[in-house]
Amino acid sequence: MSQSIKVFKFGGASLKDSAAIKHIGEILQRYQEEKLMIIVSATGKTTNALEKVVNAYFYQEGDAFAALDTVRKNHFQILDDLFEPNAEVYAAINDFFTEIEWVIEDEVQDSYDYIYDQIVSIGEMVSSKIVVAYLNKIGIKTSWLDVRDVILTDNTFREAKINWAQTTKNATAVVPALFEKNQFVVSQGFVGGTSENFTTTLGREGSDFSAAIFSFCLDVESMSIWKDVPGILTADPKLFKNVMKVDRLSYKEAIEMTYYGAKVIHPKTIKPLQNKNIGLYVKSFVEPEGSGTFIGSDILVDYPPVIVVEKEQVLLHIAARDFSFIAEHHLSFLFGLFATHRIKINMMQNNAISFAVCVTNKPKRINAIMDALKDEFRITKDEHLELITVRHYEKGMLRNLREGKIVMLEGKTRQTIQLVLKDIPLVERIDKVVV
Repeated sequence: MSQSIKVFKFGGASLKDSAAIKHIGEILQRYQEEKLMIIVSATGKTTNALEKVVNAYFYQEGDAFAALDTVRKNHFQILDDLFEPNAEVYAAINDFFTEIEWVIEDEVQDSYDYIYDQIVSIGEMVSSKIVVAYLNKIGIKTSWLDVRDVILTDNTFREAKINWAQTTKNATAVVPALFEKNQFVVSQGFVGGTSENFTTTLGREGSDFSAAIFSFCLDVESMSIWKDVPGILTADPKLFKNVMKVDRLSYKEAIEMTYYGAKVIHPKTIKPLQNKNIGLYVKSFVEPEGSGTFIGSDILVDYPPVIVVEKEQVLLHIAARDFSFIAEHHLSFLFGLFATHRIKINMMQNNAISFAVCVTNKPKRINAIMDALKDEFRITKDEHLELITVRHYEKGMLRNLREGKIVMLEGKTRQTIQLVLKDIPLVERIDKVVV
């Protein structure tokens, strides 16, 4: 496969409305001499909106058709802003929404995860059709590719696993023929397909991973993720002052940051790129001329402290009812249960008779695992916590992070410290000041 191919990925923020899509067109006009494989997410908050459709249908939480109509109107407003009323793209978009209507017209018969994938995946299908139609309208010849014809997965709905051998075979068979017709090819992130032609998804925010899959399979020159930030920052600028951009990162450091919850890149993105030494750029669609952040191999630099904040955390304290040690057989059972219920452990700590885990608050999954544990274990749950991870921490900064907080759990290695924190109630703070 030619090394001239590059992969670009555009997320929901860069597709949020017609003005944003026009801006993507302006960016891509600079690259018309390149062969670009372009992966797009759903527009704006469409994934969240389609999740409401799923919940309304599956759990009878509201009107699924009304929720779907809101999503449809948002997309048709974008179409009205970009195209003439008789443009062919209108029919294609309407067909996708009709697919969802067919699902929610029937009684619930399938699992939540299966239904989720069939409905929520439509967001990427719709956005990619709109982008392709607009690029062709402005004279950028672009082909549309249904990602389900390339990325083959198993039947683990909502967290599908990739069949790498068949996916590579599909990509090398399908994509080159499209590049013979046009310079650009647009496909969907987050989505895959099974051998039985069921639609799957790759995990929330999985479009970065999709782009990395294409990069790996096609042996591309580089991959670029276009964000609304200038690159990878040392902390969330909405939460901290004096944030700075990191110009270069090693694959290892990027994996560490994403593992601890950094939202700029999906955690699964790095491995396929590292395996073939493909460089990753995180660039700003707000300032496309900026240098962004480069991620690659053998980058030796002194990194500044990097802070990752995960909100809406839950701390579970698990202890055996018979007061026995938390031994290897207990841990094996507990880890298996967390895997079965697909709950990622963000931090953990065990002592003689208890095991503490910090997880993101997903109430239905957490309630299910607590129910499975209640006969053999005593469980205490603390909610409304935040998990702060600091890579390359400096001692002086930790005092500021703890200020006004109760430290519920702490873990430290040579380069990383993690703190599970709870706000001190205002009354307690006043009492401390008075004393």
